[in-house]
Amino acid sequence: MEKSNVKTGEALIQEINETRVPYGMLAIWFLGQVSVVIKGGDTIVYVDPYLADSSYRRFQPPFRPEEAFNADCVLITHDHIDHMDPDTIPGMASKNSDTVFVAPGYCLNSLAEFGVQPQRRDHAKTGEWQEVKGLRYMPIPAAHEELEYDQELDHRFVGYIIQLNGVTFYHAGDTTIYPGLIETVRAENVDCALLPINGRDPFRLARDIVGNMNFREAAEFAVAAGIDTVIPAHYDMFEGNSENPGYFVDYLYKNYPTQKSHVMARFERYVYVSGQALK
Repeated sequence: MEKSNVKTGEALIQEINETRVPYGMLAIWFLGQVSVVIKGGDTIVYVDPYLADSSYRRFQPPFRPEEAFNADCVLITHDHIDHMDPDTIPGMASKNSDTVFVAPGYCLNSLAEFGVQPQRRDHAKTGEWQEVKGLRYMPIPAAHEELEYDQELDHRFVGYIIQLNGVTFYHAGDTTIYPGLIETVRAENVDCALLPINGRDPFRLARDIVGNMNFREAAEFAVAAGIDTVIPAHYDMFEGNSENPGYFVDYLYKNYPTQKSHVMARFERYVYVSGQALK
């Protein structure tokens, strides 16, 4: 029997709630795919929570949606179900009336259908810094193979630059590299970033599986954008749309041995320590 010290269920929720995160640090829990919980100070942020108990998953979620009542804020990157999950959002919204849900304009009607009241829905307008519950964030466009833009709804796919507890974190969502993305991220002096590595190809696209950076592109992006520590993601959830994160680490080792990275185990807590923590 596999033995693990990683917590799940109520024990994991308790770990999130009780973890102390001093200034200049972020605690990050990896829930699979690009779903993470981020904590800085007393602020708890879920990004793309995907907790559906689905037969398509390669592994079970760590806890039920209704157990995730500790979120101050939920950031949604786009409207695909493994990022804005119709089985997760209603459970989270019903258990904590104070949670704020931030999402692109393409997602706001669905959030309403999921039971998120108007005062708890924020439009993730790209290029604008916004603040909620101690979290400062700026959505930036993402190209889930392509950029999709509507004048009223703004970009369909986004990533988030997050400033929390003295740390700048970039959650890329689902994206490929498009002109200007490296420069935008580099200008924010990102400490830690979560990047997709599952790639794309015409065979998956023919099955309506839209792609992202591959492991080489993600590694090159991290270096070019000046990211201090990079975390690979979007490689572990679905058969036929996965990748070996070891390829990412091996590529960095061979080509950029001073680039810091961390591959997260399922449901692991990783604490990032920035230079601000030393001051």
